[in-house]
Amino acid sequence: MRSLVIVALGVLLPASVFAQAPTPAPQAQVPAPQAPAQPTVAAPVDPAAAAAAVDPTYVIGPDDVLAVLFWRDKDTSTDVVVRPDGKITLPLMNDIQAAGLTPDQLRGSIQKTSEKYFQDPNVSVVVKAVNSRKVYVTGAVARPGPYPLTGRTTVLQMLAQAGGLGDFAKKDKVAVLRTENGQTQRYTFNYKDVIQGKKLEQNIELRPGDTIIVP
Repeated sequence: MRSLVIVALGVLLPASVFAQAPTPAPQAQVPAPQAPAQPTVAAPVDPAAAAAAVDPTYVIGPDDVLAVLFWRDKDTSTDVVVRPDGKITLPLMNDIQAAGLTPDQLRGSIQKTSEKYFQDPNVSVVVKAVNSRKVYVTGAVARPGPYPLTGRTTVLQMLAQAGGLGDFAKKDKVAVLRTENGQTQRYTFNYKDVIQGKKLEQNIELRPGDTIIVP
């Protein structure tokens, strides 16, 4: 009888051991490494598109930044800053008058001069930065500060560029300060009247150096 019990235990014990053995946990799947993101390359700026922002009748002045492009001679192409005397310096051609000319007039002058050094030159002039003609907007506007005067611009148009008047601006007390012959003139501008089509003569054309004050 004792031998039968021992045999039975010998048969049952291995089965119970296997029954209690823990089931191995499934292995976690490791995500495949992702390829590094490719850097975004900015598209090149088209000089012709940059020039489109400047009025063709714009008159170049001191401190303006110009790009002079020779399409058949890239080495001669360069960016120049108009000096206080109104001139720019180009390779081989030395000093050329720039201030007081439109971009197209300067292009013609450079092309004529460059014919001495190049065969059938093809020249372009791009105004990259307007630094000589600025209007200043201060007071209760969204974006006060200096603004380039690239073409014919009225007070209302400049206020729009500055983001418009603030909620608490005194719209009937806007003023334009202008210095002429050493004397400062004050021009009133009633924003309420102008946007209603009244007294439109207040909406004067701005000049370089004007300051718009919005109280």
